[in-house]
Formats: sequence, C-alpha cells, structure tokens
Amino acid sequence: MARFTFRLPDIGEGIAEAEIVAWHVKVGDRVEEDMAVADMMTDKATVEMESPVSGTVVELAGEVGDQVAIGAALIVVETDGEVAEAPEAAPVSEEVEEQIEAETPGVEEAQSVRPRTGSGAVEAPSFSSAAAKEEEQPFDKLRANGNGDTVSHRPVLASPAVRQRAKDLGVDLAQVKAEGDRIRHADLDAFLRYGSAQGYHAPRASRAREDEAIKVIGMRRRIAENMAASKRAIPHFTYVDEIDVTALEEMRADLNANRGARPKLTMLPFVIAAICRTLPDFPMLNARYDDEAGVVTRHGRVHMGMATQTDAGLMVPVIRDAQDMNVWQLAGEITRLAEAARTGKAKVEELSGSTITITSLGPLGGIATTPVINKPEVAIIGPNKIVERPVFAGDDIVRAKLMNLSISCDHRVVDGWDAASYVQALRKLLETPVLLFAD
Repeated sequence: MARFTFRLPDIGEGIAEAEIVAWHVKVGDRVEEDMAVADMMTDKATVEMESPVSGTVVELAGEVGDQVAIGAALIVVETDGEVAEAPEAAPVSEEVEEQIEAETPGVEEAQSVRPRTGSGAVEAPSFSSAAAKEEEQPFDKLRANGNGDTVSHRPVLASPAVRQRAKDLGVDLAQVKAEGDRIRHADLDAFLRYGSAQGYHAPRASRAREDEAIKVIGMRRRIAENMAASKRAIPHFTYVDEIDVTALEEMRADLNANRGARPKLTMLPFVIAAICRTLPDFPMLNARYDDEAGVVTRHGRVHMGMATQTDAGLMVPVIRDAQDMNVWQLAGEITRLAEAARTGKAKVEELSGSTITITSLGPLGGIATTPVINKPEVAIIGPNKIVERPVFAGDDIVRAKLMNLSISCDHRVVDGWDAASYVQALRKLLETPVLLFAD
C-alpha cells in the first residue's frame, strides 16, 4: 500500500488558486485512473480534475466553496501498489507566490474547516435528562385570561408527540378533556371535532416555506465578485433612446421566410452588425481601461461579449472578430456559443477577451435596463423589448414597432455626448436596415 497525493496542477491561466465547485468522490470511495474527482473553477471557466492513479480516497482538500492553492494537495489516494509521488507543481512567479501566501489560510484555520477522513461516526448530541423528564412531567403554568387576570391551569399529562401536534394546531392542552390518565391523540381529535361549538377554530395551514440558506459558491460567487467590482470601481452612467424598428422587423421576417438552410434571424444579429458598423467612428467605446496602469486600449477588432443566462448563472461567451461576419454568420455563432455556455462546453478562450458586451433579455425584455459594465470594458449595450404603439407620421397615426436601446458607459473614459451620439448612429442604421447590407 502507498499513499499518492494529487496536487492541484497549474491550469495555465496565471492563477494562484481555484475554487472547489463539486466533488465527484468522497472519502472511502474507490477511484480509477482518469476518473473525474472534482470540478475546479477559475476566473474563466470550470475545469474537471481527473485522478492520475487508481485506489481509495483517504483525504479531500476541503468542502465545496473552498479555495485550493495551485500546488496544494487536492486529494490523497491510497493505492494498491507503490506509486511515485506526484511531481512538484511548476514554479510560479513571485507575484503569484505572494498572492498564494496572502490568500491561503494558516494551519489552524485550515484544520478548522478540513473534513474528517476517519470512518467513525459522529456522535449526535444528546438531550439532558432533566429536559427529557420535563416532557413527561405535568405542568401547572400561569397565564392571563381574557380579562387580564392570571389564572392557574390544571396539571396536564401528554406525550411529546401530542404536545407538538397541539402546538402546531394552536390548541391549549389545558382545555382538552382526557379520557384516561393523560391526553392522547384521540382526546385531541375529539376536541377538534366538538371544540368549534365552543368558539374554537383551528388555524389555517400556513403557506409559508422554511427559510433556506444557500452557500454562494462557484459561478454565482464569481458573478457576485465581478458585479461588485464593476459597480465599486466604475462610475456608470446609462443612456436610453427609442428606436423605430418597424422596417427592420419587416426585413427580418422576409429574410427568415427565404433563408433556406441558413439559421433563423433574431433581432440580436442585426443589432450586433450595426454596432460593428458604427464602432470605427467611436473608438472610445470599443476599449478596455486598465485603471491601475492608467491606460485605455482602443481595439481595432470587435470581440463581442454576449451575456448569456445559464443554469449556473450569467456567462459571457465571446464572438471573435464580429466585424467580419454577416447577419447569418452572427446568428449561427450566437446559437453555437449560447448552447456551449448553457451545457458547460464552452472553452476557456471562448469565455474571455471581449472588447464590448451586448446583453438582451429577448422576448422577456423590459421597457428599459441599466446594464452593468463587464469590467474592464467601458461600455455595454442592451436592446430592450419591442412593443407596438401608435405614432404620428405627419398628420396620420400609424402602427409602429418601437424598441428602447440602453447603453451603460464608464464615465472616466466615455462622455455623455459620445454615448448619445453613438446611439444616434446606431439608430440610423436600425431604422434604415438596408444600410446594414451596403458596402
């Protein structure tokens, strides 16, 4: 027998630690070589860890939600034969070393959260004998009557189960007549049947649910941290304008009716195409701001982040070089990336590197939104729900399809005039959609 310590390897993103988001094994389980043992989350993606050896799990690094430093023990496996110890993790930079030292808990703290690895059962706490006897003893307590006077109840004998049932029903056992030496369920049933004649009404069953404490881990914790950092560090402002998309919706319907084998077009590919067409004239929006270095990088290519709702939470897959795609290519890429994100199959490189982000609730929509910027970007655009309303066309009133478009910007980099001017440029393209197909 030999013990093999599987240390968390360097996942290759320059990180100092990763979070445990799921264990696929527990202490005492048999594992085989290349079997999945844990899911670890970095800032970019969730990575599945596989055991390099076969054997029995004797120790785990921590609980779901705990952070494990690169190079630290993840699991310990007792193997059937002699196995070489895992090699030491590749050396990391001095900066990462300092981060590991600053964020890794000390020995005493780690021991306080380390799960037990022994096979012995944990002894359940026992009730004190005095408390147990108290349930079986008669009681004679004082309580106020309707006139505010204090009256004494007669001694009541009942089992704990009967007492709990009476408590749930709001029944004072002192009012229940016992047929024997103590109150039983049958006595309580009789009181419930005939007590209404004396003015007693059983309370209605509560529709309230029990409180539920949910640990914030994994993707939900990453979202919380990123959103808090964005709102804390970036002075947001949001500009909203109304756009008439009647002509665009007619064009979209015609294109879908004649699309053949091409993907079905939603509103999103048209909005992204319009964004890509207008950004060259507004380079301050397609940018990233390194506030520590005090440098704004204006990007020549449009790597469009696409906020996508998944079961695990909000993810932002990236459409690379969106400026080179037509609306059908954009539609295909939107579908592919959204499906990859929702099924957990998106690659690390597909979840990073965006230069500007679009967020849409689709048919759920809303009148207007105030999107939170995807830090370190400086702008995020949110098309809202399309509604049909009457509008004036000269002296006539016509039906029109209208959509509010929201844009949130980093006021350190983008001025309000720039944001408003940009939305007007978008508006021109979306209200005259044929321009999207012009050279």
